[in-house]
Amino acid sequence: MHAKSGRTVRDLRRENRTAVLRRLYFDGPTSRLALGPATGLSSGSISNVVAELVAEGLVEEAGSIDSAGGRPRTLLRIAPDSGCMIGVDIGETRVRIELFDLALTELARAERPLAPSGPRTARYEVAVVVAHLRDGIAEVLRTAGVPAERLLGVGIGVPGIVERTPEDGAVVHGQTIGWDAVPLERLLRETVELPAEVPYRIENGAKTLGQAEMWFGAGRGARSAVVVLFGSGVGACVVTDPLGPGRALEWGHLTVRVRGRRCRCGAQGCLEAYAGAEALLARWREAGGAPPPGADEETALTAMLDAAYPPDATGADRPGAGVGPEGVGPDWAGPDGAAVAVLDETAEYLGAGLADLINLFQPERILVGGWAGLQLGSRFLGSVAAYARAYALRHPGGRTQIALGTLGPEAVTVGAGLLPLVDFFAQGGRRPERAPSAPAPAWQTALRDRVST
Repeated sequence: MHAKSGRTVRDLRRENRTAVLRRLYFDGPTSRLALGPATGLSSGSISNVVAELVAEGLVEEAGSIDSAGGRPRTLLRIAPDSGCMIGVDIGETRVRIELFDLALTELARAERPLAPSGPRTARYEVAVVVAHLRDGIAEVLRTAGVPAERLLGVGIGVPGIVERTPEDGAVVHGQTIGWDAVPLERLLRETVELPAEVPYRIENGAKTLGQAEMWFGAGRGARSAVVVLFGSGVGACVVTDPLGPGRALEWGHLTVRVRGRRCRCGAQGCLEAYAGAEALLARWREAGGAPPPGADEETALTAMLDAAYPPDATGADRPGAGVGPEGVGPDWAGPDGAAVAVLDETAEYLGAGLADLINLFQPERILVGGWAGLQLGSRFLGSVAAYARAYALRHPGGRTQIALGTLGPEAVTVGAGLLPLVDFFAQGGRRPERAPSAPAPAWQTALRDRVST
């Protein structure tokens, strides 16, 4: 049966279920009466949809509230244990796998370190990463005692561009890590022991970071934002619909200096060649800095920050570089001039890059996340924001708020875990049907078609 708009009754029912599930998820425990105005559905539609969702175990009662002159109103919420999802961050120093329930409570976690030194292509050897995912997914399910059949899906944040093909599903083009059209989804389906109907959602890591910050972090309430992932390299996600998926940008490969430094992508003058943590540390070494020998990037960046902003004689962190405060003891060595100069230059490059984002997209907010962005933190962000406003057009620059993300270094994993949940809600809370183990024989298909006609 088709409605006048061309949509079937089944389509309308799915959309109604989606509207109720989203409102319960974002607004928390809500009464049936309040769901009507929030979703635009009639009281009869709300009653029917809620009854279905409660019967299926997706929605449960969560107490009651008093009403003016009437019976208490029952509150409803998404049942946290009615499903679970896995979020994966293929990061720069480790592969992190987390299992979440529907309330995003972490049920289990597994981490697999990537080689801290050597060529990046060796660190990200495809077979090694796939093995980490296979073992980590099995570990979190086993640790939490969750059967794979309860999974709504596996979301994965990756470095690089993701495209989809009919043959291989998600294919990753990660030029900076040596991945050239890697059929990651097909490799996982061949390697990971999960039911065939469990979906994989593979997206750029900046996009998963943006999803998390917009839904549950510093982006909540904004109609538009750009979320920046500042790690070994830099990337970004532009969001124009707070509830919809963002769009990943290869922002780190914007050219900021013609014939400039060689970027790890192979081109010259990319923003990432100046502003990524890997390039930042390389420039500090070139200027005479001394990162701890053999340290990974996170440890080395911590050492650089300590050199630029050393503690004073009382042990308190200094707020910035320059002449030390009066009264400090003779053992206070002062800031490392090379580290200060490199950080200030990096702040200017990042600020100019943010100004480009402001001029192009005019977002309400720019949010900076990623392990390096969070390490540099508020000590660094003020300078970046000042440079951004100096380089941006005055009107959009004055309207854009620049702030740190609030979900911490695990935001990419959280956002990856949300990817299958987004699809689940879009399908009205229906799980994918179990795929047949083999196609039906031709004679059986022909017989079925003949019977149906």
